[in-house]
Amino acid sequence: MGLFGLFNKKKKETLDKGLEKTKTSVFDKLARAVAGKSKVDDDVLDNLEEVLITSDVGVDTTLKIIKRIEERVARDKYVSTNELNGILRDEIASLLAENSNGDSPADADEDGNWDLPTDHKPYVILVVGVNGVGKTTTIGKLAWQLKQAGKKVYLGAADTFRAAAVEQISIWGERVGVPVVKQQMGSDPASVAFDTLQSAKANGADVVLIDTAGRLHNKVGLMNELKKIKDVMKKVLPEAPDEVMLVLDGSTGQNAFEQAKQFAAVTQITSLAITKLDGTAKGGVVIGISDQLKVPVKYIGLGEGMEDLQLFNRRQFVDSLFQDKV
Repeated sequence: MGLFGLFNKKKKETLDKGLEKTKTSVFDKLARAVAGKSKVDDDVLDNLEEVLITSDVGVDTTLKIIKRIEERVARDKYVSTNELNGILRDEIASLLAENSNGDSPADADEDGNWDLPTDHKPYVILVVGVNGVGKTTTIGKLAWQLKQAGKKVYLGAADTFRAAAVEQISIWGERVGVPVVKQQMGSDPASVAFDTLQSAKANGADVVLIDTAGRLHNKVGLMNELKKIKDVMKKVLPEAPDEVMLVLDGSTGQNAFEQAKQFAAVTQITSLAITKLDGTAKGGVVIGISDQLKVPVKYIGLGEGMEDLQLFNRRQFVDSLFQDKV
């Protein structure tokens, strides 16, 4: 069994509760889309297209889903509106599966398991994202979960642009009980990353999480900064970073997608963490971002608790979203 194991009952309840606003919004719209219809026809498909777009799935991804359903309707000749939920669930889960980066050793599998690679350690995650999306909080929660799983974790405070960022990750380190490597505000972020990896390697750490500055106003500067951090890391660990995780605020809907595109233009992104889904009806953005970026969603944030950061399980997610009948 993997690092965090299968979704247990409590996690499933958290997922259902966290997606409640999105689910209610989607179902209200779906109910109106199929009102008075017994079968899925062109009118229903047009209405469904509007439902998905207004649920922050995004235009391009919506058109993909509609095309899949059109093909299914054409193949099966007759599809009732009562079947629409199940079809949506299957097609969206299939779409998310296609974006799972299966050759990455640290991807969660279909059941939500995750095993650290055994060929080297520490496993290094470089965490990026704009200020305010919950980046440092995500790092802290992930560090807590990893420690609970028996892993030795190190944190690197490489967001030296803001004193508050260094202070925040230091507080998380104390709260979780894991070492934080830091320097003075204004220090070279690459130097912090170098020191973090050296210390983590020397002390037999299993995982290293590196926080980075969250500013996009100067893309060239950010690109150069991230490249320098990566280059310096490789002097300590040639394979580092193993993962570049982008943290996005799901409650901002399509704005999160725009942020994702801007970061993808600056650096390679290998995984996504989408936070604050519990307070929004914009949960459909998870589907669109994953599809358009071709990057797997690895974590979703569903509340304030340590355990409310969950490994993303596409089947569980879609089941929670469409678990009731229209």
